[in-house]
Amino acid sequence: MIPAAFDYVAPSTVDDAVRALAEGGEDAKVIAGGQSLLPVLRMRLAAPTKLVDLGKIAELRGVREEGDTLVVGAMTTHYDVQRDPLIAEHAALLARATDTVADPQIRHRGTFGGSIAHADPAGDLLAPVLALDAEMVVCGMDGRRTVRAAEFFEDYFTTAMRVEEILVEVRVPKYTGWHAHYEKFNRVAQAWSMVAVAAAVRVDGGTIAEARVGLTNMAATPIRATAVEQALVGQPANAESIRAAAEHAAEGTSPAADANADAEYRQHLAKVLTGRAVTAAVTV
Repeated sequence: MIPAAFDYVAPSTVDDAVRALAEGGEDAKVIAGGQSLLPVLRMRLAAPTKLVDLGKIAELRGVREEGDTLVVGAMTTHYDVQRDPLIAEHAALLARATDTVADPQIRHRGTFGGSIAHADPAGDLLAPVLALDAEMVVCGMDGRRTVRAAEFFEDYFTTAMRVEEILVEVRVPKYTGWHAHYEKFNRVAQAWSMVAVAAAVRVDGGTIAEARVGLTNMAATPIRATAVEQALVGQPANAESIRAAAEHAAEGTSPAADANADAEYRQHLAKVLTGRAVTAAVTV
């Protein structure tokens, strides 16, 4: 199907993009990599009057260090996130999760910020940025503001961004020396997660000193498995301790029931996948 007609602008600065988006009002949309938006346009599930393309804004690409923080530009592709040495060293969980996103073609075109702003609860990058206590920097007509990941995701496909705001960058604390794993369960290769678990742990002398665990597709937004984290800290990094902690994974979750799985099955998966993710992380 052919999309409905729309105006198209490709600004070269963030300020120009924000201005164009504000002028378009509620019927304007941002396009980043386009891997989520274009299929929606083709099926006419959305009919924006204006598309604001961020592809020409160079400052939105790349990864850099700022002290104890990594800054990931919103237009950085999945491919670049996978291979960035700073991310590999200081935020390995992001690389592990990005490895599972769709297929190589999508990873070359899709963007880190675009996936986060899309806010699909089955998306593979939301739980990792939540688990790592990331912050989103957004820009609107009133300037820039920072929103913690815990407050950024509000509902299905809904974030704390205002109509005229765009996501500029994601700021992630450094987790140097931590081990990480992303365990994903789906029906077929390259499909959306039925359930997935993002785990990052710091092991000191055979004991789990710190843990971060995020759950994908277990609610309308990504959620932290705080009960699992608390159960892991101070315990030996062995199968028995991990198995016991993983039993808490479904606490506080409200997964949807659909054609892929019912809620009870997803809660079972959360426990199993949490055990696998943490085990894989501590054995790296």
